[in-house]
Amino acid sequence: MSFAEWIATALGIACVGFAARRSILTFPTGIAAVLLLGAVVLEARLYSDALLQLFFAAANLYGWIGWRRAQADAGDIRVRMLGPRARHLWLGAILLGWALWGTAMHRLTDAALPWWDAGIAAASIAAQLLMARRYVENWWLWIAVDIASVPLYLVKGLYLFTALYLIYLGLAVWGLIGWTRERRLERRMVPA
Repeated sequence: MSFAEWIATALGIACVGFAARRSILTFPTGIAAVLLLGAVVLEARLYSDALLQLFFAAANLYGWIGWRRAQADAGDIRVRMLGPRARHLWLGAILLGWALWGTAMHRLTDAALPWWDAGIAAASIAAQLLMARRYVENWWLWIAVDIASVPLYLVKGLYLFTALYLIYLGLAVWGLIGWTRERRLERRMVPA
């Protein structure tokens, strides 16, 4: 295991821990983690994952800006939930992205596991965007991504990343519980 894997792992754990606590520090930590992670997975020929890390760097910058504005307006990072229609639209977008990206990776590259990698990438993009917009549902997607990533990294022999995604899974459950609790408290505080 490379030094970059160790540093990316430590930064990744810190990033998700900050996100679960609704701390804006999640974003600078996340940018550093995903850039290092991208270099490692590129070397493992997980091209969807490598491109995903570049997206994450940009999405973390977007989230950082959005959370700073929300914090300035409300004094805290408030969370919200999608309506049923929006949930269906997000799910449809994930499935379409998976199909298109998986097809491209399968036909145009020598990607090691193109469909598996593409499914994780599509769900991860949606999860990151939902987190940047402060939607509780991001945690459900992260839980699914983490469950799918553990065996992928095992198959590729990336054992430290396997452990990382097990830790991410625990942190995602913690984030879901915390954000759901926060959402309930916020709804009680809003005058009727």
